[in-house]
Amino acid sequence: MIKRLRRPSSETALPDHDLPMEILQGIGISPGVVIARASLTYERPLPHIEALPSQLGVEAERARLDQAIALTLKQLRKLRTKLGSLPEEGRIEIDALLSVYERMLNHSRLVRAAHRRLAEDGLTAEAAVQLESDVLAAMAGPQPDMPEEEVESARRREGEFREVARRLLRNLTGVSFRAFSDIPGGSILVAEQIRPADAAVIDPNRIAAVLSEGGGVTDHTAIMLRALNVPAILAVPDLTERIHDGDLLVVDGQRGCIILHPDSTTLADARSAMAEEAKERKGIGRLRRLPSRLVSGEDIELLANVEIANELPLLHRNGAAGIGLLRTEFLFDESEPLPDEDGQYQAYASIVSNMPGQTTTIRVLDWGGEKGLTRLRQLGIQGEEDEENPALGVRGLRLLLRHPEILETQLCAILRASLDGNLRILLPMVSSVNEVVTTRQIYERCAKRLRRRGIKLPADLPPLGVMIETPAAALTAGTLLRQAEFLALGTNDLTMYTLAMDRSAAMGSDLYTALHPALLRLLRLSVDEALRAHRPVCVCGEMASDPRAVALMIGMGLRSFSMSAALLPPVKRMIRSLSLDACDTLYRQAMLIEDPIELYQLVRNFAV
Repeated sequence: MIKRLRRPSSETALPDHDLPMEILQGIGISPGVVIARASLTYERPLPHIEALPSQLGVEAERARLDQAIALTLKQLRKLRTKLGSLPEEGRIEIDALLSVYERMLNHSRLVRAAHRRLAEDGLTAEAAVQLESDVLAAMAGPQPDMPEEEVESARRREGEFREVARRLLRNLTGVSFRAFSDIPGGSILVAEQIRPADAAVIDPNRIAAVLSEGGGVTDHTAIMLRALNVPAILAVPDLTERIHDGDLLVVDGQRGCIILHPDSTTLADARSAMAEEAKERKGIGRLRRLPSRLVSGEDIELLANVEIANELPLLHRNGAAGIGLLRTEFLFDESEPLPDEDGQYQAYASIVSNMPGQTTTIRVLDWGGEKGLTRLRQLGIQGEEDEENPALGVRGLRLLLRHPEILETQLCAILRASLDGNLRILLPMVSSVNEVVTTRQIYERCAKRLRRRGIKLPADLPPLGVMIETPAAALTAGTLLRQAEFLALGTNDLTMYTLAMDRSAAMGSDLYTALHPALLRLLRLSVDEALRAHRPVCVCGEMASDPRAVALMIGMGLRSFSMSAALLPPVKRMIRSLSLDACDTLYRQAMLIEDPIELYQLVRNFAV
């Protein structure tokens, strides 16, 4: 392919008069209109790997494989350190995906089978990895007669095996990974394939848009690009053959449309669309200063979910009334020693002190499932074999109560930070009241210890709340509220456990939806118990960021919602157009529906 020289960025707005305009169509992933020059990026291909016997011997190949695994794990940890610059949703998605990769590199079927190939067949490490990954990917991928709704999940599982193998093979063969650091700022990234880990290192402040031949609306890459809020279009046929380096493009991420060599009229239309988007963003600034209030006069509290301190400017800019969920896992880097009390106190205090007059809800460490796998093994919680289903293993509060020293250190740090501002403490993955009773005993013991050290804590300790993330917690919410001062409805995990469907595997499936009659009934039980006990209750899962779902939950009786700070404006805009009667009507209609698809359509079609 003949490549044209890249033109200077100053020529971005000038049409390519000498070239005919073309329109390319793909799948719109993330909305936004962009005018910029294309910058093509290619991935160095791996060499063809044949199933040949090793010339080095079994032990040498074992050492090479172990070395490649260690290097791959190191690279994944380095990649995780870059997540701090991503929006919250992007961090969550890529962190979960990296955890999957790490689990597949630690005593997994792939690693065990590859070692067995080395010993039994005398193959090279490359051949062993390639053969076994092909076998496992084929087993995990779509099967004949598989229900249509399971195909996408199967494709994702297949892709995970192939991605881990690809990383191992690159380290075994010395073929370097792709980097985007040399792409000119303000240009449109064009590639044959963008993998999830590639998306994690895309800087949304430098890349104007992302285009790819591969990918689809429900895969991990699409989820990442949406979280980055970069205009993106995937699955564009013959993309890298039709677009050359330096070509002028108009990208419309909403319509999945790419205009190559736009003429003057098309450029003018695109500039108008960009001006409208800028006007919309300016409107968000005005919206921030307006109250979050229904047209019928009822105030609705909108809070932000926060993971790291540098999210605070966006939180304040979008008008959050406080922090409804501060995740603390960012302090517990798996490659570092456990943070001590002083280090945790400084981190919490810096955030709490930046929320004057507002409340910060700090969730204690929520490890388990796919999170914290390396440290869990170090703590001796997992044996040599991985859990068959980590989501049902030792996680959240169960983990902390097995290792109370971790919980005590964290509670002491949080209690000290309560002197710097208003805060509440939230317990994750609660399933029985005895867990809350035991935690409260530890909590009060920590307070006594601090007072003996001369730290003057308030007479009334910060409120202790529980997350409703399991059907067991929802069904016993009234009992839990005798030991807890507030509830937080974690709709992500509650949906997963209620529907018996893994969220990461089922993403994009019609079967996986929080708008399910069973979930609404569990939410209603929890809300009714909280209202009866006159206890605060807040939604802090993904449902809180869906404006129409919020309307439904307002009708249910909820008045507090916590979400990503970036998603506050559309929710607030919807709230300011709603009346309590409209929300109540939607809720009553929804509770009469038994079919999940019908319920989903009712809420999606709700109009003020």
